Amino acid sequence: MDQEEGSTTVDNIVTQFNTYEDFLDSQITTLDLYYLEDEDLARQLVELGYRGTGEVVKREDFEARKAAIEIARLAERTQKKTLTSAGKDLHDNFLKALAVREEHNRSGTVSSVIFIRDRNSHGQEVSGYIDYAHRLKIEDFEVYFSGKKRLLPRPTDMSFYNWDSHVAVWNSTPNYQVIADNPEGLLFKYKRDRKILNVDPKAQPGDNSTRTPIQTELYIQAVIFDHVSRRKT
Repeated sequence: MDQEEGSTTVDNIVTQFNTYEDFLDSQITTLDLYYLEDEDLARQLVELGYRGTGEVVKREDFEARKAAIEIARLAERTQKKTLTSAGKDLHDNFLKALAVREEHNRSGTVSSVIFIRDRNSHGQEVSGYIDYAHRLKIEDFEVYFSGKKRLLPRPTDMSFYNWDSHVAVWNSTPNYQVIADNPEGLLFKYKRDRKILNVDPKAQPGDNSTRTPIQTELYIQAVIFDHVSRRKT
């Protein structure tokens, strides 16, 4: 039996039995118990390969594979729990776009900046740039993916502007440094690789960055900028 077949055999046994003792017991016949008159001795003989009706599996192989399967199961459950967009029936393009980017922003392989322009609960027009990865860390996006609330820029985001009150706010985040004094418009410097993200729609967004306008029914305007960091971490 080659290594691949042996691994498959162990996997099947580990999946079938909760403990190694349960596996040993399955290999013991009534006749074995009749002659040996000792269940522990019968188990030892099966473990050594002298008795049994099937494959010989070592205790350490069984327990190691059992632990590996459990770790994989917990990791999968954690992953599903972490991705708040998982399993959601999303209809609007904006929410679909966020869902596609969620895992990559959580892992840090992509950094997305979300521009939103719309009216707030007071009817005031507001706009701003949101550091998606940062907001994912400090906020539960379940309410947005489930449709209970709409994602809107806040005065604590990378930038916020209230078109009615003319209040303008800029904030650097753990991922971006805001460059607000640029004469040609607002710039964001990604801290990991120090690349500049230019959000001016008439300019190129910058190295390793893309600009994607989103056709959505949720907002007056929505644009997502994606930056891929080339710096090894």
